[in-house]
Amino acid sequence: MPTIQQVAEAFSSHRFREIYEFLHPQVEWTLVGAARLEGTEQVQAACEQSLGQLERTTTQFLRFKTVVGPDAVAIDTVAKYVDARWNSSFVRSCDIYEFTQGYLTTITTYTAAIEPEDLP
Repeated sequence: MPTIQQVAEAFSSHRFREIYEFLHPQVEWTLVGAARLEGTEQVQAACEQSLGQLERTTTQFLRFKTVVGPDAVAIDTVAKYVDARWNSSFVRSCDIYEFTQGYLTTITTYTAAIEPEDLP
């Protein structure tokens, strides 16, 4: 079984399929200001939708800072996305992951689009 850090980092890196088996059946994902998803079906559906959108996009993490506690992980990222038409966008996000007995129970995600001049 991977560590909670490995599960969280896979999720924040858009490697969702690697962690599906570590989702608690009653997992909750709050996308602050946008949506609240409950249960593995809703969370996996959102992950698959995201993967579909990222299919023709390259992602480069300009920042990927992980802080690990005994039952929680926080990850602060800045990502550059380039689509098939070479359009770039930058997103800053912070994900907070909470675990119970190694299973991911709660995800809280804060995201904001940022301009290149605001990059850290």
